[in-house]
Amino acid sequence: MFGKLAEAQQKAEEIKNRLALISVEGETEGGLVKVSATGNKNITQIHIDNSLMKPERKEELEDLLMVAIERAMQQAENVSAAEMKNLMGSMMPGLGGLFGK
Repeated sequence: MFGKLAEAQQKAEEIKNRLALISVEGETEGGLVKVSATGNKNITQIHIDNSLMKPERKEELEDLLMVAIERAMQQAENVSAAEMKNLMGSMMPGLGGLFGK
């Protein structure tokens, strides 16, 4: 029992390290704002088109930034869920489907 727990903890750490190397991106329609993040949901880069860098477009920029961040975080969540599903499937065959809806 403890051996399986230790193995699961080790696998989880491996996944965390692997997710740190995976890059995902979220962007708005038209690509005016792009946000890059790791599979661990750490934002690594934000690109904002110069056309949005005007005081009168501040509110639009804020809205677009929220959309891009949300999309990047969703991509990171999808990658993380897939990795966990693979882990659980390898640790407990037949139960992997419980963890990846």
